Amino acid sequence: MKEVHTINYYPINEGAARRAKEMNSFSDYKEGSATAEYRAMVDKAAAIAEQQKSRVDPMYHEKIDHLLDTYARKLAENMNQGFAIDARVPSVMIAGPANFPVGKKEKQNRARDSNMEEWRYIQGLLDKIRSTGMGGISADDPAAIEKLQKKLDGLERSQLIMKEVNAYYRKHGKLDGCALLSPDQIEKLKASMAANWRSDPRPFESYQLTNNNAEIRRVKTRIEQLSKQAQREFSGWEFDGGRVEMNREDNRLQVFFDGKPDADTRAELKSSGFRWAPSVGAWQRQLTDNAIRAADRLECIKPLSGEKPSQLQKKPSILQTMREQDEKVQTEPEKKAPSGRDAER
Repeated sequence: MKEVHTINYYPINEGAARRAKEMNSFSDYKEGSATAEYRAMVDKAAAIAEQQKSRVDPMYHEKIDHLLDTYARKLAENMNQGFAIDARVPSVMIAGPANFPVGKKEKQNRARDSNMEEWRYIQGLLDKIRSTGMGGISADDPAAIEKLQKKLDGLERSQLIMKEVNAYYRKHGKLDGCALLSPDQIEKLKASMAANWRSDPRPFESYQLTNNNAEIRRVKTRIEQLSKQAQREFSGWEFDGGRVEMNREDNRLQVFFDGKPDADTRAELKSSGFRWAPSVGAWQRQLTDNAIRAADRLECIKPLSGEKPSQLQKKPSILQTMREQDEKVQTEPEKKAPSGRDAER
């Protein structure tokens, strides 16, 4: 029986929506229209999520459901904020040109631009839903190691089957009766061998085994890298005008400024792979060794201590140092008390 994920609808501020309408239009507000618009958009996103779940492995379903819920929550927050912004200052059509608050209107327009930027980010979540489970396994995925291990198991199983099928063919000179293959697989391999230009074709050629083995090594290396990264303790720092945080949960190196950075600083951040994330109010990029090295080159976020960010990561935490000392004490052999002449000495 197909399991259908329950959609979470978040509350829409109808009062704010009504005030925003009154500030910008002579027509009456239709009660409940903002909520209806919001729910229609969430329903559309839910349909995209269900379609994607039907195309991918069930292991990705939880991530798709999480993305859908994030979309619904952030969309409600964005719409409510948009209504509040629109209700701050009436349009010139409503207020009239006399004594029109131009300064407040400019501030409102800047807030609208920021709200629209957040809107674009939220709509981008739909693309994330559409791509989940279709490409490689992202390091952002909290189950990345588990999924890579499952992929590795499949690759190793395929390698073993290919070797065993080739051995069966060498021994019997045919594929019929091979218990490792289904009848359809046997017929497909026969057709492939018949079309092969080699005089002595095999069910699985050497390049197929070589390529699969290379992929096995690549996945093993990636599992090892992610496992090491999961055990690392990253350290943030303060700089002149802000702070840097290592968000392990979202796998992001995040830069928070006390105020809006100037154009040169923003350009410097962008050139180093950082992107503005309105949802968290930070400049960020994926938390990797490359991100740390990029931070080393950025003068605008240089630690107050004068050290490089990479040097801060090499320093063990107090907790880690205490743990290592305890382990050292436990592993050291107990020294016997001196006896006899040694004791007298």
